[in-house]
Formats: sequence, C-alpha cells, structure tokens
Amino acid sequence: MDADGCSQSQLDDDGDGVMNDADDCPLTPTVEAVDDDGCAPSQLDDDNDGVMNDADDCPLTPTGEVVDADGCHGGSVVTWGDSYSGGNSSSESSNLSSGVIQIYSANYAFAALKSDGSVVTWGNVWQGGNSSSVSSNLSSGVTQIFSTNYAFAALKSDGSVVTWGGSGGDSSSVSSNLSSGVTHIYSNPNVFAALKGDGSVVTWGSSSSGGDSSSVSSDLSFGVTQIFSNSNAFAALKSDGSVVTWGLSYHGGDSSSVSSDLSSGVTGIFSTSYAFAALKSDGSVVTWGHTDNGGDSSSVSSDLSSGVTDIFSTNGLYPRSGAFAALKSDGSVVTWGHADYGGDSSSVSSDLSSGVTDIFSTRNGAFAALKSDGSVVTWGSSSDGGDSSSVSSVLSSGVTHIFSTGSAFAALKSDGSVVTWGSSSDGGDSSSVSTDLSYGVTQIFSTNDAFAAIIG
Repeated sequence: MDADGCSQSQLDDDGDGVMNDADDCPLTPTVEAVDDDGCAPSQLDDDNDGVMNDADDCPLTPTGEVVDADGCHGGSVVTWGDSYSGGNSSSESSNLSSGVIQIYSANYAFAALKSDGSVVTWGNVWQGGNSSSVSSNLSSGVTQIFSTNYAFAALKSDGSVVTWGGSGGDSSSVSSNLSSGVTHIYSNPNVFAALKGDGSVVTWGSSSSGGDSSSVSSDLSFGVTQIFSNSNAFAALKSDGSVVTWGLSYHGGDSSSVSSDLSSGVTGIFSTSYAFAALKSDGSVVTWGHTDNGGDSSSVSSDLSSGVTDIFSTNGLYPRSGAFAALKSDGSVVTWGHADYGGDSSSVSSDLSSGVTDIFSTRNGAFAALKSDGSVVTWGSSSDGGDSSSVSSVLSSGVTHIFSTGSAFAALKSDGSVVTWGSSSDGGDSSSVSTDLSYGVTQIFSTNDAFAAIIG
C-alpha cells in the first residue's frame, strides 16, 4: 500500500488497463494495445532475436540466427541446373532474397519456407512449381512442407493443410478433414497421408497407390502413431502395436497373410520399394509384399525369430530388385530379398557372423556393414558398391562411418581420410581429389550421384 492508501492491485500507472500487480510491462507507451500481461508488441520479442514484435517482419526466426533491422536473417537462395526442374528461380528472385529458413523439393520443383511462415515456389508449373491457386493460404502460418514426387503439402500452425501440384496436389475430396488437427504428413511417390492429433489418418492422391484408404477407414480412425510407406503402399503403426496396411496389394498394401503376426507387438516398420518388414518387441521380424523384393523371408525365418535389433534395405535400380538386411543383438547379419541386390550375403557370411555394429546401403542394390574393429564388409550388386575388393586393404580398420549415393559408398576414417568405391560416375572414384580427402575430413554429404566433404 502506498502513501495514498492504494495497493498495487488498485493501481494502473501506465494506464493500459492492467493493474500494476499483474502488469509484466509497467511502462507501456500511452494508447498501445496490450495483452493480458499488460505488454504491447513494442515491448515483446517472442523469437528473442533482438527486434521487438511490432517491428519484426520475420517473427519465427530460429534461435541463434543473426538478423537485420527487420528481424530477418540472411536466408537468400541461389539456384542452378535444369530450369525446367527448378534451376532457374529468377521469377521469384525478390521473394528469395532474404528470410528463407528451409527449402523442400519434389522431383521437378522447389518450395521455400520463410521465417514469416510464407512459402515461395518455383520449377515445373504442373508439378508443384506454381502455387498461385493457393497463394493466399501460403502467405503466413506454414511450419513445414512435405512432398510426393510431383506435389507439395504445407502444414500450418493451426493444423490445417494446403496442397498444390500434380499427383497428391489436389486434396479437395478430403478438405474438410484437413482444416485442423493435422500433426504430420507422410507420402509415397503419388500419395499423401496425414496423421491427426486424435490418431486418425486422412489420405489423398493416386487411389491405387494408397490415396484411397476406405477399405481400412475404421482401423485408421483412431490410435495411429506413425505411418510408413513404399512406392505404392502404406503401413500404419498403432499405439497397441498393431499394423494397418493399404495401397497396391502385391506391393505390401495387403498384409492379410500375416495379419495375426501384425496384431500386436510391432515397434518399427521398414521397406523396400515393394515390400515391408515389421520388427517386433520380441526381436522377431514379419514380412509381406512382393516376394522378390523382400516380402518373402521364409528362407531365413528361423534366423528372424528372435534377436533382431534393426533392419536396413536397398530399393534396387530395377523394379522388384530390393533386399533387406537385419542386424541382430549378437552382431550377426541376416539377409533376404533379391539375391543380386543384397539379399544373398553367402559370399561374406563368415564376416557377418559377429561384430557388426551398423549397416549402410546404396539405393540401387548394395550393403556395407561396419564392424566394431573399424573394418567394412560389402555385398550386393558389384557395380553399385557391393564389391570393395579394390580398396579392401584401407577398409580393414579405422572406419567410423559410411555414406552413400545411389550406387557408391564413401567411408570416413578416424584419421580424417576418405575411401570411396562403387560406380565411378556416382562418386565411387575420388582419385581427382584424393589429396584433399587424405586428411582432415569431418563430414560427408551426398546426393543420388555425388559426394561433398567438409574439411577442417
């Protein structure tokens, strides 16, 4: 109580309508609108970038970013390559000059997310590069973007979804279900599947590849926690450990032959292009889908009945040419699927009987196992990285991690050197930069056909 007999709950010194005892901003300028705590936009900095809300053009700046006077960090975009596929962004140059925090891609287009929650698109106009039809919905509030091969789906902070582009770009048939509550979006090349906060799933896109989930709609109405996909089918994992599948039947959309095994206990799902493998809490594995693509594991069923801790896969360069590799708790490896693309590891079986700590793969059909002694074992398609005989001596020790393109591997060693093998056109031949890769490499990145290393 002051000298006039007034308590803080009775006083409003800055005249903002919030009494002193509840006013977090007691010096609010006259006539500024305030929130329940008595604070005006000129007194708040929600993203902690040093620019107050009323002057911040980019209110969602990530923590730690250096920003300009408008509250936006650099975030400019440079593009190159095939103009048809997004290499030419000149039509959007002004919108891409600042504020971009993330870039997403489909096969032939890009979508940039800016720190103010808006989206900028360019590339093939029919396959996601032109978002003019939904531009008003993409002007603010977007938090993340997902893609099929030919379309985009933007998730907004209010849980709604905005779509555009080719296959998967038209969600009008399910628009009412996408107006709120969506927490994550999954996809295959032609279909989107949205997971909602209540555990239900909404699908759209090519009906035969999973866009039509009406046959399992009751099972997808609650309890789903995660969704997995391959080229033409989906598998949803539910909170009770059961699995629901839909999409092209012989690519894994039909799991009726193993339904009893998928009714409980599943903890993770893995895929090749046309098959799925489910890992259960007891360490067993259940497979279904195209038999030549890993859907049939009967030849190794006894080895997959217990002890499996993780599963890896290749997709194969050609249809139905994928394979799986299961890592067991004793450090051994079990493989199945297309024999030529990693499903047959008999030539290196003794090396895979113990000591394996991790497995890596090229997309097109080879595996590389890293062992606890730092050595590497490879198998699968020889032209896609399965044959490492030319560098076997330098892969006998010291390897700490392995990276891959579609058809080549790059091994990073503890001394900072790099060893490569596989298709020369996909990064397997690093002879032109061998001196640069002989020491000091700290990180390696890859596209489908090339590697990039950070030195120092």
